[in-house]
Amino acid sequence: MALPEPLKSRLRLPVIGAPLFIISNPDLVIEQCKAGVVGSFPSLNARPLEELERWLQRITTELAAYDEANPDKPSAPFAVNLIVHGSNNRLQEDLELCVKYKAPIVITSLGAKEFVNEAIHSYGGIVLHDIINNRFAKKAIEKGADGLIAVAAGAGGHAGTTSPFALIQEIREWFDGPLLLSGSIANGDAVLGALAMGADLAYIGSAFIATDEANAEEAYKQAIVDYNSSDIVYSNLFTGVHGNYLAPSVRDAGLDPDNLPESDPSKMDFGSGGNTDAKAWKNIWGCGQGIGAVKTLGSTADFVARLTEQYNAAKARLLDAA
Repeated sequence: MALPEPLKSRLRLPVIGAPLFIISNPDLVIEQCKAGVVGSFPSLNARPLEELERWLQRITTELAAYDEANPDKPSAPFAVNLIVHGSNNRLQEDLELCVKYKAPIVITSLGAKEFVNEAIHSYGGIVLHDIINNRFAKKAIEKGADGLIAVAAGAGGHAGTTSPFALIQEIREWFDGPLLLSGSIANGDAVLGALAMGADLAYIGSAFIATDEANAEEAYKQAIVDYNSSDIVYSNLFTGVHGNYLAPSVRDAGLDPDNLPESDPSKMDFGSGGNTDAKAWKNIWGCGQGIGAVKTLGSTADFVARLTEQYNAAKARLLDAA
């Protein structure tokens, strides 16, 4: 299970911050990278298209300055998430900007396209593709992805239904490349658990919503602290793809979270943001089942420091029990 060099030498904790639609912005990404974990954002968060170039300029410039001032503790690489789906009419333009700024890592979602992988590989970039089952995992690698993000049951936003134990096990039967695990990971114990299961890195999203730098309204951030797994509903109504959402936000939008209709997947449209008047992710708040571990609001730096303490304590506890 060999990791590519940027992921092997530049991380101080084996974690990638998942790209959060609307929420991930340069402030969050930069602080994640400075803290020693990969920071990422969906390219579609930068609207209009011209904003994406401004974001990439700022992220690359500020991280380069940080690295020059901190040669003994350089930043982790950043990642850009590209939605590789027919409804994304910005894919080609966003891809070209990723190439121009040589984004170290590109995370592809909702489709695996060879031309995207080839473009990122042209300058030495890494492509990680998120999948919800073993069949999609094999297709992604066949089309040239370097690694996989196993989006298991309980993950925030668009998520699968397969147990992380089963999904990691099935993928590891044939794939020994970079493998990440997503699904209810919100503390250092779970990060270590992901590695023990066979993943190389943990993929954390929902817990970062509760940070100061996240572009989320305060009520959303507080909800991450106040609610837990019993407050999550799984539905495809809002985007055409099944995902996990906070039930109270569904209720506040005038819908019954216990009685949501099915959506037509063929009408999914990530350009408009959803299939109802209440839009994911603005009104309907995406969230994973792991939020019960999030107890406080605070800075990204403090959260990653706490993750690191928990991770090291969990390792020590296991060694003592051995």
